[in-house]
Amino acid sequence: MNLAQYADNGLLAPQKIATAFRTTKEEIASSAGLGRDAVQRKERSRSDRTQRRLREMVEIINKAEPRFGSALIAYAWYRSEPLPGFSGRTAMQLVKEGRADEVLEYIDAVDAGVFA
Repeated sequence: MNLAQYADNGLLAPQKIATAFRTTKEEIASSAGLGRDAVQRKERSRSDRTQRRLREMVEIINKAEPRFGSALIAYAWYRSEPLPGFSGRTAMQLVKEGRADEVLEYIDAVDAGVFA
């Protein structure tokens, strides 16, 4: 999916993301390593930190989606599948640790056949 599909007025909208992944805004906040207030309060959901974390999560899921065939399955992978080479951490755990770039690089490497 395109990032614009998750946005309202140029900002990522937690409710649109939650609807697309058939979950709650609170679960989206947790999946992105954010507190509940970050998606409940309008001013917090517009903050740079909240928008960056939501963007990182959505970018990773979007990049993984072609491999799994749907955004829902890619979201499940993001939350639960340990990644080789990251000490059993999931993509979600790595995003929470501020390591989203490493997850994107990992997906690129897998797509290029490095880990095949």
